[in-house]
Amino acid sequence: MKKCFLLLIAFPILFGCSTNSPKNNNPYLPNYSVNLNINLSLPEYSNLKSMSNAVYISGQGVRGIIVFNNSGITYNAFDAACPNQALSSCSTMTIKGINALCACENAEYSLFSGQCAGKQYPLKQYRVEVNGNLLHVYN
Repeated sequence: MKKCFLLLIAFPILFGCSTNSPKNNNPYLPNYSVNLNINLSLPEYSNLKSMSNAVYISGQGVRGIIVFNNSGITYNAFDAACPNQALSSCSTMTIKGINALCACENAEYSLFSGQCAGKQYPLKQYRVEVNGNLLHVYN
């Protein structure tokens, strides 16, 4: 019994625990500090009140941030920079429904997961905390 208990304690230490922190090890994108507060009561963010809607916010992160209403109560926030190439004039992504489009490579990344089939790197993700009508996006 003691051996089982020790194994249960040692397993997370040896193999790591999920911290819910996004993995942002991408050689193409620098790690800029992001600390953004969004008031969903403001008209420019009204689209975020409905599920599967997204809003682009410039001036944050590498190429702006895309905030996406994932489920009606949870949100995703991704950098708007194409994650699988060096920064260039075409590497700012645009919103295309429930996807983000990288015009440089004509690739669409899911705003639900940040993934794109066949691509090495997913979208650079930021943390989102929800507090009533306020969203806090940060890294």
